[in-house]
Amino acid sequence: MKLFLLCLLSLLPICTQAVLPPRHDFSGQYRPNAPQADTRREADSLRLYVRFPGRTLPAGQSLYVAVWASYDAKQPLWRDSVRHLARQLRQRPNGTLLEVSLPVARLQANQVISVQPAPTPSPDASNEAWLLLTASRLTRPYVLVDSLGDPLLRRYVRTSETFGLAYYGLERPFKIKQYDATFAAALPPMTNPASKPTQPRTLTISDTVNLRPGQLVRLARQGIYALQGDAREPALGLLAENNAYPEITTAPELIEPLIYLTTSAERKQLYAATDPKRATDLFWLNIAGNNQNTARQMIRTYYGRVAEANRLFSAHKAGWMTDRGMLYLVLGPPDAVYRAGTEERWVYHAPAIASGTYVFRAKPSTFAPDNYDLVRRPEYEMLWYAAVDQWRKGLTAQAAR
Repeated sequence: MKLFLLCLLSLLPICTQAVLPPRHDFSGQYRPNAPQADTRREADSLRLYVRFPGRTLPAGQSLYVAVWASYDAKQPLWRDSVRHLARQLRQRPNGTLLEVSLPVARLQANQVISVQPAPTPSPDASNEAWLLLTASRLTRPYVLVDSLGDPLLRRYVRTSETFGLAYYGLERPFKIKQYDATFAAALPPMTNPASKPTQPRTLTISDTVNLRPGQLVRLARQGIYALQGDAREPALGLLAENNAYPEITTAPELIEPLIYLTTSAERKQLYAATDPKRATDLFWLNIAGNNQNTARQMIRTYYGRVAEANRLFSAHKAGWMTDRGMLYLVLGPPDAVYRAGTEERWVYHAPAIASGTYVFRAKPSTFAPDNYDLVRRPEYEMLWYAAVDQWRKGLTAQAAR
């Protein structure tokens, strides 16, 4: 009893802290089939769309929507169950789509929405959807949809893929502007930030297409676009890639991501080969020690990560070319992800060859509202080259089995 009183009176802050929930691990958001989310403003409501890819929610499943002051908040500001859940769900070939309306009066910019299958954090965090409520998401009265009217919930489209805008209220004409821009792949994590190529502050418009209300459109050319109706509304950035995206299939596409594992001379040789696709296969076979099974495993692992990075991080450029995509390719999905303020920390635990913490800082833009830049440090050099060496010796394939 005396010990209890001592804790209560003398160490009250410590005792109180001990019962608070642990900080949330967001690594589940970077796993295959993690939920996708977007919003549309509808008068005094905000319609929230969440897709649970590749899965059907079990009968009797309960879903809860919570609003948090920030990603690192210990408790939500409020939480409520999704009532009449069966009416809010639509089963689709690519997963289950949830639509639910939230009162705008209870929402503010920079708050965070979560959708979870239980009122407390799920052991399987890949079942959770998290979305930062930017000012644009709180006010944008439309959402990108496919040819069947289902929301895309992504910032990229495939060339020749038909899509449109589902507008709430009086529809208005839109302009789709294409910009001339070339973006380089992210530099290694130990690179001096001053050596990074500077991006232009303004981009040149190369083409403009007018989009009538209700019209479906196709973007035949790869590149970055901005969609805008009323000049008072924020523009929506969009990336157009080839028809297989986020998968990559052509020889140049397969060679490009090898920038993290090869020298410039090796890549030049691959591009110049009579049959670049065969030369790329031979590259993998060579570093696998002529073991075909190991080579196949390395190809599946590496290019599987390329496709997943494209799904997760595509914005102004392909996802694998971003800072987070670069780490995802070489080191794999992080073991833990923590968010606080405008920072995101990726943690790789031992005995991983590049174990440690990598810090990213938010750097949003029109074309990349969810972009994060890596805080580069010289001490990453040994870790990085050790991880690359694992690939070059075929050891990563063994660890991935």
